[in-house]
Amino acid sequence: MDLQIIQNKIFEIRGCRVMLDFHLAELYQVETRTLKQAVKRNQSRFPSDFAFQLTRDEWQELITNCDKFPENIRHTPTPPLVFLEQGVAMLSSVLRSQTAIDVNISIMRAFVLMRQMSFGYEELLRRIEELEESTDAQFSEIYQALTHLFSMPEKGGRRSIGFIQEEN
Repeated sequence: MDLQIIQNKIFEIRGCRVMLDFHLAELYQVETRTLKQAVKRNQSRFPSDFAFQLTRDEWQELITNCDKFPENIRHTPTPPLVFLEQGVAMLSSVLRSQTAIDVNISIMRAFVLMRQMSFGYEELLRRIEELEESTDAQFSEIYQALTHLFSMPEKGGRRSIGFIQEEN
């Protein structure tokens, strides 16, 4: 399965990377209703740090910020369930099919890849900050030198340099 497709279905909600129930159902090739029933039958496997229900406000904000949801999904009466990485891993044990296993492996790879990318961004940000600090110090020294030169009084009686034609 293409990791880019999976990455496009991962959202950040409450500071966590999550996947929505209807996207997971689509990937696992089951109905959303079937996925929710499996979760409901195995609630002890899905504590709140594995999966949670979106509030209406969170769902509205997500709909407003993302235009990739089909129209029928946008107007569902109840907000979707969302699954964190551990919740997605738990889904494969609840949905016992080869498709669920294969899709789950791809989803786990997508989460790992996104985590690696975020570490790369943090390293890049750290290097940029270090560069800013070092260039700020250098420019500060140049600024101080220029300020010192401009603040020095001009000495009078300087002789001009170059060819000077005397006037008679």
